[in-house]
Amino acid sequence: MDAYNLTTVTQFILIGISDLPQVRYPLFVAFVIIYQITLLGNGAILLAIVTERKLHTPMYYLLANLSLLDIFCPSTTVPKMLNNLLTEDHNISFVGCALQLYFLVALAGTEVFLLAVMAYDRYVAICFPLRYSLIMSTVRCVQMLVGTWVAGFLNSFMHTMATFSLSFCKSNRVNQYYCDIPPVVALSCSSTFIAEMLILLMGSIFGVGAFLITLISYIYIVSTILKIQSVEGKRKAFSTCASHLLVVFLFYGTTIFTYIRPSSSQHSPARDRLISMLYGVITPMLNPIIYSLRNTEVKGALRKVLRLRICSQKT
Repeated sequence: MDAYNLTTVTQFILIGISDLPQVRYPLFVAFVIIYQITLLGNGAILLAIVTERKLHTPMYYLLANLSLLDIFCPSTTVPKMLNNLLTEDHNISFVGCALQLYFLVALAGTEVFLLAVMAYDRYVAICFPLRYSLIMSTVRCVQMLVGTWVAGFLNSFMHTMATFSLSFCKSNRVNQYYCDIPPVVALSCSSTFIAEMLILLMGSIFGVGAFLITLISYIYIVSTILKIQSVEGKRKAFSTCASHLLVVFLFYGTTIFTYIRPSSSQHSPARDRLISMLYGVITPMLNPIIYSLRNTEVKGALRKVLRLRICSQKT
């Protein structure tokens, strides 16, 4: 490619599932429904925590931030994806792609750190119940929350700068339904060594570090629960962390499925992308359902909000 072509990439084409046109409209309807449920479910969790004073504790402040992330994260990809499905306009500007990648990586990274903080919170609550209010004070909780958001956005800034400082001349067709680091880096015709090493280095330090904090916290939690003599005591202790544990399994399971699993040899690449799409939007929808079904305090707060809403409509 000549020097002119190196500087004329002003937009990318999101391939998505363009080679599966027969499922375009059913997918549009399905994703609209899933996205609406995601917004309503996480919005309800936020409303319940804000309006119910007894939920103004570190555990529920963390949950409120998880709900915010579950609203913001799909909002970076789903609206554009719906537009692509409806209009078959798969173009996205260079700047638009960079912004989408930046916010997506920032929000996903923040969620990784937040899940680690939530695991630590449950570790303190179960292993050191008498010192919980001292260790996980409101000030400490706010400091941890600020740290997760700052770390997530700084981490994404470095990845975005490394990715979009590359030269693009092979193609402008992104092999995904949104702009993500691997498919965008794959389009580069310059050396990707720095971008790839940054992914490896930051993933090893922050990603593996956050995962180990989560894993070690739950090893101690399980060990402490097993030492409890009464069955009722074990049940009560486990119930305080069961919702978060399910969310952790769901998050890391879908991440491994999307990024680490090998591509299927039995299906087309479009089918693999379709499965990734479903996993990417279903997790934020399921998180509020998990917490509302398994957490009695959240269920009580949601019922209270619903009763107040019904009463206000009647009057």
